[in-house]
Amino acid sequence: MFFIMGGGQGQKKLDFDQLVVCPGCGKYGHLEVYMVYSYLSLFFIPLFKWGRCYHVRTTCCGRSVAISPELGRAIETGEIKSLPEDIIPAGYDYGSQGYGSLPEADHAGGQAGEDGMAGQITASGKRCRVCGFETDEDYQFCPKCGEKF
Repeated sequence: MFFIMGGGQGQKKLDFDQLVVCPGCGKYGHLEVYMVYSYLSLFFIPLFKWGRCYHVRTTCCGRSVAISPELGRAIETGEIKSLPEDIIPAGYDYGSQGYGSLPEADHAGGQAGEDGMAGQITASGKRCRVCGFETDEDYQFCPKCGEKF
């Protein structure tokens, strides 16, 4: 008898969409909410999810910001139907790297590093080029801003 087990990170776009004027770029865009999580699977079926983080992203310029787990769960369950328009800070420094923080985001305004990634490996682990968060965990995405390492 054999078992095929594995793990990894996944993401899920939540059923949330809100039209706003982006405070960062001044254009009309939509706020989308994503949940990023780690999982353990058995025979390719995800059994356990943990380390859930929630991120709000604009569709106009791809700016992304982490939100609290409580707010994310309320959006996931459908308790909250709208967010304040100032959830994405206007003065937030996104650096010269790309905006799209989640894998399927491919925004023309964003640029990645020479290797196409937005993070770097340091002696202590990984460091996000967008927000500067450092971790020694094996994340594919920054837990603070959601940018791909």
